[in-house]
Amino acid sequence: MRLQMRWRQEQAEAEERERPARRQRLTLQSLKQLGQMSPPPQIPSDIHCMVIIGQIEGHMLLPAKNKTTKYEHLIPQLVAIEQNPHIKGLLVILNTVGGDVEAGLAIAEMIESLSKATVSLVLGGGHSIGVPIATAADYSFIAATATMTIHPLRLSGMLIGVPQTYEYLEKMQDRVINFITGHSRITEERLRELMFKTGDLVRDVGTVLVGKDAVAEGLINDVGGVSSALRKLKELTSLKGLYRKNGGDE
Repeated sequence: MRLQMRWRQEQAEAEERERPARRQRLTLQSLKQLGQMSPPPQIPSDIHCMVIIGQIEGHMLLPAKNKTTKYEHLIPQLVAIEQNPHIKGLLVILNTVGGDVEAGLAIAEMIESLSKATVSLVLGGGHSIGVPIATAADYSFIAATATMTIHPLRLSGMLIGVPQTYEYLEKMQDRVINFITGHSRITEERLRELMFKTGDLVRDVGTVLVGKDAVAEGLINDVGGVSSALRKLKELTSLKGLYRKNGGDE
C-alpha cells in the first residue's frame, strides 16, 4: 500500500515538473504555426472557411519550394462539408497564381455543386484557373487591391505537333470559358477578348483586372473584404435554410 501511494506521489510530482515544459512547447508550437503567443479561442460556428493559396497542384508533384494547394486534400473536405448538418455555409478564400486546369475545374465543380451557401473572396490574387473557382460560389467578392489574370491555357512538357493536339487544347479552353460564363455575368465574346488581348502583359497574352475592374467586367459580384463576405454568407445561409424549411428542392 505504501509503495503504491509513493508511486502515485512520484507520478504527480513528475507531472508537475513536466507541466511548465509542456506549456512552453505548446506556446512555441502556437508561435510557429500562427505567429502569436496563444492560439485563438475555439468559437462554435456554422460557417467553414477553406483557403486556396499558392499554386493548385494537379496530377504532378510540384517542387518542394513551391507553396501549393493539393486538390486531393480539398475534395474530401468538400464532401465532408456537404454531409455535415452543422455546417450551413462555406467561405472560400483565394490567393492563388493558378495551376493545373483539371484540378482547378474539379474544385470549382465541387464548390458549385454544394447544396450549402457558398461565398468566395479573392485576396491578393485569383489568377488563371483561380478565376473559375472564384466564380463557382453563389456570390463572389474581390479585395480592392486584388488582381485576376485572364489568359489562354498553357501546356508544359512534350507536345506532339499534330492538329489533334491543338484541337484538344481548344476543347480544354472551351471548358474553362463555358464554366466562367455560366457562373458569372461576363459574355463569352468579352472573355475571349480579354483572354487574347496583347499589350497588357509583358511576356504573355491576356489581361490583368484589378478589384473593381473584375466587377465591372462581370467576373466578380462585388468589391469587399472578410466582413462583407461573412455578412453575405450569413444572408445566403438564412435564405437557404428558409427554402429548405418550406420544402423546396436545391
